[in-house]
Amino acid sequence: MRPGPKNAITDVAGIEVGHHTHASGLTGTTVVLAREGAVAGVDVRGSAPGTRETDLLQPSNLVERVQAVVLSGGSAYGLEAANGTVKYLEEHGLGQPVGPNQVVPIVPAAVIFDLGRGGDFQLRPTSEFGYQAAQRASGGPVAMGNVGVGTGARAGGLKGGLGSASVVLDSGIVVGAIVAVNSLGRIHHPVTGDLYARYLELAGEFGMKWPDTVPPPPTADYSDVFAEGNELRVRNTVIGVVATNAALTKVQCQKLAQMAHDGMARAIQPAHTMFDGDVIFALSTGNSGSVGPAELSNLGALAADTFSRAIIRGVLAAKSAGGMTSYREAFPEA
Repeated sequence: MRPGPKNAITDVAGIEVGHHTHASGLTGTTVVLAREGAVAGVDVRGSAPGTRETDLLQPSNLVERVQAVVLSGGSAYGLEAANGTVKYLEEHGLGQPVGPNQVVPIVPAAVIFDLGRGGDFQLRPTSEFGYQAAQRASGGPVAMGNVGVGTGARAGGLKGGLGSASVVLDSGIVVGAIVAVNSLGRIHHPVTGDLYARYLELAGEFGMKWPDTVPPPPTADYSDVFAEGNELRVRNTVIGVVATNAALTKVQCQKLAQMAHDGMARAIQPAHTMFDGDVIFALSTGNSGSVGPAELSNLGALAADTFSRAIIRGVLAAKSAGGMTSYREAFPEA
């Protein structure tokens, strides 16, 4: 296994990514675009989600393909960004055909809580964010850290960010992930700074010096994380997308999203709490062939690993902002 040439979700054919970052505030929007459509699934694992069009992605429902997924800051207010992406897609004739020269773009979305992190609670993404992010989407390298939906993200008390990663198999199958790391749980040991999922590194992508010893368990319990006075408790959520060029059905995409959540749980402790709205979408751009149970299980395991790596890369790329210290500054010796 090896990372793709961009080590990003855009290594998956047919996937593009664009961002719109607020010029002065700590918020933004990221759009994952599939112009030709992608079979989609979703798994909502957190208990405080902010989402749009997730019911549509259930396997029993009619529509199979989406044209984009929007990941945005702004909590529930930020769902408005998806309207801008819908507008962009309609202008380009991309969507579910409903009549002669008529389409309805299918754009699921999920949001993180970053309200007030730039000092202004009223500052949140609008439909223009979604339009601009879609307009800037490309299949090139993906900017990470303080960009798009990762601009105001916070990860376990440190600065979070946007991360992406990919893996390529000898068969030519590619699995990619993109994630906004805005978790209540930590991605690192609170004393040593050791990253929980660092053992998944491929090709030296994290660029760090690792200790030879295995760190002790982080704490006896997580009561400090859930303490009543912890202002982070209701200001969280990790959201992301996994994608592959393997040809999957809608049911299989849902399973891919389910298994990808294992990567979140490995990289973040604790994950999927009552105070997180964790959501993972899954996209398949493949148009030929079929995938059996064993191959799907392997793709799901790879999606989990890739999602973990994307989480770490997003946090390592983040820079201190808005009173939030970056991992690199907190643990300069790592």
